[in-house]
Amino acid sequence: MRVSHGQFRTGLFSSEGRTAFIHRRRFASALLAGFVLVAIAVAAPESSPIPRGATSIHYAPAENLERIDVALIDQAQREIDMAAYVLTDWPVMQALSRAARRGVKIRIYLDYGRIGQRDPSAPFMDLLDNPDIEIGLKRAGAPLMHLKSYQIDGAILRTGAANFSASGLKKQDNDLIIVENPAAAAEFKRRFEEIFAGSEPLPAEAHDRRMKFFEAGTG
Repeated sequence: MRVSHGQFRTGLFSSEGRTAFIHRRRFASALLAGFVLVAIAVAAPESSPIPRGATSIHYAPAENLERIDVALIDQAQREIDMAAYVLTDWPVMQALSRAARRGVKIRIYLDYGRIGQRDPSAPFMDLLDNPDIEIGLKRAGAPLMHLKSYQIDGAILRTGAANFSASGLKKQDNDLIIVENPAAAAEFKRRFEEIFAGSEPLPAEAHDRRMKFFEAGTG
């Protein structure tokens, strides 16, 4: 028996036909969605992205970055891990000494190449003489340790282009970035642990006030 075009359309879109057709469409859509979810799960990276936190950016010389660093260090309660290509700014070093006297655990990682020909400043000698401050050097002959960053209490990360020098914090065109995010601070600390583990201790003569370091105006 031949079925006319009109009879075919009537049969397909009868009540029973429409119901069956809708069920098949829903099943196909659900199956496709399942495949998509599985594909996303397989392609997803193992680690979650760092969530966004409060971030502020400051610029010298329009702003006095030295005051910002000192204020950050003064609020530390437990720990500071600092990687400093240049560390010659007196107020910053004095703030680190104050933090150590409050019981804050401080580790400082410096570039060996910054050892120079001038006598170390009094604030730097205070850091050397403090038994609660651990200082390490990147080994001689290695590529530069060019970071200008620190983390505070596992909660705040300070980074940016500004060296910890009077000129770098107040005179040069530099930026200072503050990220108030535990995940960002933890990521920096993870890297800090790696590089600090390979550091060299300061030579004994440094503690006898005979080691010479570059002073302000060099970076």
